[in-house]
Amino acid sequence: MINNDSKMPVVLIGNSFKYEIEATLKLFFNTARFRFCGDRSEIDTSRYIVAEVRESADICSFATEVCLGGEPVVNEGNAAPDLLEHEICRSLFHTLCKMTGIRPPWGIMTGIRPVKKVIELIEQGMDEEQIRKDLTDRFELLPEKLSLAYRTAVDQLPILHKIDRSAASLYVSIPFCPTRCSYCPFVSHSMDSARKLMPEYIAALCRELEIVGEIVRETGTKIDTIYFGGGTPTSISADELRAVMEAVGRSFDLGSIREYSVEAGRPDTITAEKLRVIKELGASRISVNPQTLNDDVLRVIGRRHSGEDAIRAFELARSLGFDNINTDLIAGLPTESADSFRSTLDRICELSPESITVHTLTLKRSAELFENSSANLKNPVAEMVDYSIGKLIGCGYLPYYMYRQKNTLDNLENVGYAKKGFESWYNIFIMDETQTILGAGCAASTKLVYPDGKIKRIHNYKFPYEYINRFDELMTKKTEVTECLRKIKSIQPK
Repeated sequence: MINNDSKMPVVLIGNSFKYEIEATLKLFFNTARFRFCGDRSEIDTSRYIVAEVRESADICSFATEVCLGGEPVVNEGNAAPDLLEHEICRSLFHTLCKMTGIRPPWGIMTGIRPVKKVIELIEQGMDEEQIRKDLTDRFELLPEKLSLAYRTAVDQLPILHKIDRSAASLYVSIPFCPTRCSYCPFVSHSMDSARKLMPEYIAALCRELEIVGEIVRETGTKIDTIYFGGGTPTSISADELRAVMEAVGRSFDLGSIREYSVEAGRPDTITAEKLRVIKELGASRISVNPQTLNDDVLRVIGRRHSGEDAIRAFELARSLGFDNINTDLIAGLPTESADSFRSTLDRICELSPESITVHTLTLKRSAELFENSSANLKNPVAEMVDYSIGKLIGCGYLPYYMYRQKNTLDNLENVGYAKKGFESWYNIFIMDETQTILGAGCAASTKLVYPDGKIKRIHNYKFPYEYINRFDELMTKKTEVTECLRKIKSIQPK
């Protein structure tokens, strides 16, 4: 993967295809920044990209030019107006594959939800062979990625067919962690800095849950799944966790819930007392997330626990009766070798959790790790991901949800694998975007899905002090939540 810390000029002449062109370039220049302009006179380096369009009524001609310090490579072509953006990106893709020696495994498919494209074709009546041809022709995916996407779609479809679009799911945000991991781009706050705000935060969160619960009851909305995320929800004390979960129990009817998950997360926050609270108050699915069992790598990324601590936390949860445990791992962590990753995955498989999620390291600008991003670009992450696919499927885990992110090493994917019957409904819902998700807490996002498919997002304030101090102002946004829930009541549940 090529790294370029300067801003590469990208000249768009006769078009405004900035988003897709930038997404295509990111496949090859993972951490680069681009400077978009509209005239060749603004090219001031020996590394630049040009995409030019000459329009006509029925067909458009275009030219792409790529210069990476040597002789520029120019390609010309023609395309119908509705295919023009796609063909320009394809032209850049082919040129950059040859010039860099990089072959992105997902081709020019740049969206974060590749499985949705497979599902769309299945629902159009295509068989596997037709789907493979269609997606290969359009996006030039490598066969192994197509196979993974197809298997994921097939496992996901039975659950998608059971989605109740007249219902909603609930996301509860506990945006705190013991420390911030070097790879983390999320808005999470260390407990050391947040502790003095905790009583006010817990009180505000419980109040928001009560307000959302009132809206849910008023509109007759059923809550389908509940997910506690963050951050690390178990960063807070057992008493604070109890207060929040009791607020959920008071505010919502738990009798009809199909899934209740708490991301216990980091092993150094997991205690028997907290696990008992989680189990007593209705959650049956938890995550224990070591990311790796290699102690040296854990120290590098800023974790305070060991690999053995993670195993003990998992075994503690088992001993307390949890029979639906997910474990998160990250492929491509700094200093992790392919052998080390294999060792971690093999050990996790021996523990036999009900689901295992394999993320690929993503270099986000808001993460500390981004500053040393060039050191991670030669990471053997593809070898790790390839091993995980074969190993997990061989151990009886099925890929059931998938998403991709910008700036992921080698443009690879994040995949949730589960034993049959242990797929996380919430994870599928959040990816499919066909059910409303009600968010509560600092940095939570509410996703309103209207009957016509329109999606509206309402974001809570990112920082605890702002969430607390502007709480009343934030609650005025709940009017739109009420309106959406009333509208989705017209949808017939499946």
